[in-house]
Amino acid sequence: MFVVFCSSISALAQTDTDSQTDPTAQSPQVAQNTQAPGGPGAQTTHPVATTYSSGYELRLKIHKYASYATLALFATEFALGQSLYNNPDTGSRKGLHAALGTGIVGLFGVNAVTGVWNLWESRHDENGRKLRIAHSVLMLASTGGFVAASATGPNSRRPSFDSDKVTHRNIAVASIGVGTAGYLLMLFKGK
Repeated sequence: MFVVFCSSISALAQTDTDSQTDPTAQSPQVAQNTQAPGGPGAQTTHPVATTYSSGYELRLKIHKYASYATLALFATEFALGQSLYNNPDTGSRKGLHAALGTGIVGLFGVNAVTGVWNLWESRHDENGRKLRIAHSVLMLASTGGFVAASATGPNSRRPSFDSDKVTHRNIAVASIGVGTAGYLLMLFKGK
């Protein structure tokens, strides 16, 4: 049995050597598989490997860890904002609402810088590009919305307080919705 095995290996080795020296010895089926779709002279293209810098990896880590706070901040800010909307207060709830809003803008600022930087560095990587771009567009739109919400914050000393608080709330809720969609898109990788 061992002798048969060894002799069949040497026979295979001789067959491989013969086909390598004689280019016409290749079977037509194998020749068809090695040709490029563009014709006999066209070269096949292979996916290009993308190498990321250590800075990319660090920014990605910062981006991910900072993102863990996103949904908790959204829920807390929405609940506190709704409470202030229903019962306007100038006490500690208003200060906490402003602090949480500032925290969201800061979080989105950090994530915008790290995300856009990494998006630029990954511009040549075809793998997951549409998902990254969709996530980026949603999150940058949400960031702009949060900045607009903070700029339209109502002031109880102005006569337009009631209409200002409606505008502020609508912009904030829309931004939370868009930001949550962008967050979940990347969390579930478009599944």
